[in-house]
Parts: sequence; structure tokens; C-alpha cells
Amino acid sequence: QVQLVESGGGLVQAGGSLRLSCAASGRTFNFNMYTVGWFRQAPGKEREFVAAISASGGNTDYADSVKGRFVISRDNAKTVYLQMNSLRPEDTAVYYCAARPIWTYYTNPRVYGYWGQGTQVTVSS
Repeated sequence: QVQLVESGGGLVQAGGSLRLSCAASGRTFNFNMYTVGWFRQAPGKEREFVAAISASGGNTDYADSVKGRFVISRDNAKTVYLQMNSLRPEDTAVYYCAARPIWTYYTNPRVYGYWGQGTQVTVSS
């Protein structure tokens, strides 16, 4: 059984930083062969794309709202990170990681087959 687990969320003041982690488990799940996306959902809003990284790590992309502030990366094992700097109150949301086997359409949450349970990020002003 495949599981994605996010961690690293919390409460931070505006201008601060957090690093989120997305860890995968499952004996036969080759996490390093999957595109991983980070999404977020604020109360009353739709889930939105934040960042994505390809299986090799050679391709990354970001939502315009986080470019220059967030960095997505992955190690050679089963973890993908989202380094979030210069946080703003509007970054407050539940953050989810998701995985899919190919890179295309990575901004669309509907194409991802595996999801974590989410981690809350709250940025105070």
C-alpha cells in the first residue's frame, strides 16, 4: 500500500521560513520514478498548484505566486521537500503532496493518483 506523508507545517510569522517534507512508503513504490507536486488549499478556496518536480529532478516549476520564494527538491530516496521562504499571510493553507508517474499536466490536481493527508501552514501578520 502506497502512502504519502507530509510534515513540517506549523505557525510562523510573516517573513519566516518553513520546510515541508513529503515521504513515501510502500515496498514496491519507486517514489524516485514519480513526478511530485505540491498543492495547497485555503478555507473556501479550490486546491491550487504550488510547485512540481520531475522524477529525475531535472524539471521544476512553480506557481507565479511563489516563484523566487519557494524551492522544491528531492533526494535519492523517498523524500521531496518544499523550502518556503519569505512567507506571507496569503500562503496560509493546508499543503498537500501528490505523485504521478509522468510529468505532463503536472499543475492539474485531477491527474495525480497518490495524495498525502496534508499539513497545515499558518502565517501570521
